[in-house]
Amino acid sequence: MKALYKPAAQPGFELVDRPEPEAGPGEVKIRVLRTGICGTDLHIESWDAWAAGAVNAPLIAGHEFCGQVVAVGAGVRDVAVGAVVSGEGHVVCGTCRNCRAGRRHLCIRTSSVGVNRDGAFAEFVVLPESNVWVHPQDIDPDLGAIFDPFGNAVHTALSFPVVGEDVLITGAGPIGLMAAAVCRHVGARYVVITDVSPYRLELARSMGVDLALDVSKESVAQAQSRLGMVEGFDVALEMSGHPSALPDVLANLNHGGRLAMLGLPSQPIEIDWARVVTHMLTIKGIYGREMYETWYAMSAMLRSGLDISAVITHRFAAADWAEAFATARGGQCGKVVIDWSGV
Repeated sequence: MKALYKPAAQPGFELVDRPEPEAGPGEVKIRVLRTGICGTDLHIESWDAWAAGAVNAPLIAGHEFCGQVVAVGAGVRDVAVGAVVSGEGHVVCGTCRNCRAGRRHLCIRTSSVGVNRDGAFAEFVVLPESNVWVHPQDIDPDLGAIFDPFGNAVHTALSFPVVGEDVLITGAGPIGLMAAAVCRHVGARYVVITDVSPYRLELARSMGVDLALDVSKESVAQAQSRLGMVEGFDVALEMSGHPSALPDVLANLNHGGRLAMLGLPSQPIEIDWARVVTHMLTIKGIYGREMYETWYAMSAMLRSGLDISAVITHRFAAADWAEAFATARGGQCGKVVIDWSGV
């Protein structure tokens, strides 16, 4: 099969022939139709310090995908050949305390598809049946390919109640944009998103936010004034990881405000802990998706009218993977999808 392969601990990928995986007991073999490019994939492709410390090459990367089941192993019960599916990228042990308590997203032995084991930048991928999510047959495979980051957005956006609340989202990347759409769909009063990219701020406006704020030109406090807010934001979603974002968020939360953090800081951040205490603020770290409550919420919201399709802005054939990665790295885009159907 053709696969986007990292043969050694070095920058770059190669589109080469690799052995085709086969489904073992309890496993499902999937013909990949589409893949999304994630920030993690950019780290692995460039082989930065994080990748060098977290990834063991050789490896087939990629964890955002949609495909069709072509074979199942012995003991597979609920996933049938022909099903259109995506996959939960965190393969868990099933026996640690969190797994046994039903908190599988907190498994202490998580193995990540496309990071710790071969992934979906290939014609075929194999996953445990328990990691396979079956879609309606008529789902757009482009949309199915971004269920993984969509799940990050949903997990973060629904960490705290947002009905009737004023929500601040820092970072208008694809996950921040999808989180904004989720908050609007479930009934937030005001949804404000911040960034410094004119392209992404304009994309946010097209997706229905109340205010897309360029924080290089206007402060969050000024945004509150423009909207007639008098007590600060009720809920904040930190998606950027930028060192200046977290202090700014904390300074603009109401007493009792709640903050969900998905963005990974690129350096240590100084926090006004006295404000956290005296304003009784709640800070919650978010990683991945709740398995599998988030997946049910995603599917339900799409069926009830949530539209996130605008976040997909660029599509490339697998042969043009280098251009796809350059586009994703350039930032003048939403979600970038690679089509494997013509390989």
